[in-house]
Amino acid sequence: MRRLEEALGMRVDLGVMADWIAQGSKVLDLGCGRGELLSYLIHHKQVRGIGVEIDEESFLACVEKGIPVIQRDINLSLKDVEDQSFDYVIISQTVQQLQRPDLLILESLRIGRYVIVSFPNFGHYRIRLNLLFSGRMPKSKALPYEWYNTPNIHLMTIKDFQDFCHRYQITVHQWYYFWQTRGGKWLLLPNWFASGCLALISRRDEYEKKA
Repeated sequence: MRRLEEALGMRVDLGVMADWIAQGSKVLDLGCGRGELLSYLIHHKQVRGIGVEIDEESFLACVEKGIPVIQRDINLSLKDVEDQSFDYVIISQTVQQLQRPDLLILESLRIGRYVIVSFPNFGHYRIRLNLLFSGRMPKSKALPYEWYNTPNIHLMTIKDFQDFCHRYQITVHQWYYFWQTRGGKWLLLPNWFASGCLALISRRDEYEKKA
């Protein structure tokens, strides 16, 4: 895993995603950034991948790497994408920045057999204590923004995401809790101590049909 993380710029969540995705599968990476994960998957796991990115600089970085990419705002509807047309849809560290994260997750479950979601845990004890004792919105290495310029507009905890999956009858196949962007796996009381989380999910009815 360490070698994998180094190849992906030391982001532990990207390393876990690369490990979860099956060889030769078809992948859509929503908010793919500079294409590090897709580049790794295409060259090491023979994945047929495509990214979606709105940022001009990141889009051009993908193009320079030869990554198939579309410049588009992922807040827009995915209705033009056919049902179950991808094996995996990736939503990496962007859920909290979306206008309607619930709609994008549900649309992703329609177009992908599996969806991998990663997000920062705003229930982490340091965030709770920082707000309690300082009375100000917390900042950290992972969340360095001021309240007025943060892209994070929908703050959620691991328990919030678990409740969301239960409400919309989403099956969670795997969890991975980590304690730092470059740290290792965390198991104890994740809603308190994990700084971030990954989940491999699918629609419950689709999963039961295939079972």
